[in-house]
Amino acid sequence: MDWLELSTDNCPVQRTLDLVGQKWTLLIIREAVNGVKRFDDFRQHLGISEAVLTDRLRILTAAGILTTREYRQAGSRGRREYVLTDKGWDLWPIVVALRQWGDKHAVDPEGPLLEVRHDGCGSPIRVVVECSAGHGALTPHDVSVTLGPAARPLPHSAT
Repeated sequence: MDWLELSTDNCPVQRTLDLVGQKWTLLIIREAVNGVKRFDDFRQHLGISEAVLTDRLRILTAAGILTTREYRQAGSRGRREYVLTDKGWDLWPIVVALRQWGDKHAVDPEGPLLEVRHDGCGSPIRVVVECSAGHGALTPHDVSVTLGPAARPLPHSAT
């Protein structure tokens, strides 16, 4: 069975994009990775409407990517702040990979917005694909793809 004969109804890439594939959703995750926690800070820094932000935060919270914590500033009522869960932090390599791709193919003429470096040695970080035995960085030519247990054939359409 080849790719075009497979059903993609249960594709993990598709399911992930259904959850985080909208522009504002990934930008909210980027903001959270960079330490933004409060609704007004998200709204102002992103320039996003209140309604869209409310909807995206609800989706991310329901999915367990963000969680809320109560906070109270002196003299104000209690409010919620949004923080990444472990599940949310698992999206960090995706944010880094998008930044890495953008720095190579869509960089501002003045250079990158941020430089992300390893605390231990000061070198720039990069996302690479490697096998579980630690052989990397791999290219698409270094791997093979086989059917997994969830692979299903496309249903035959009646003609």
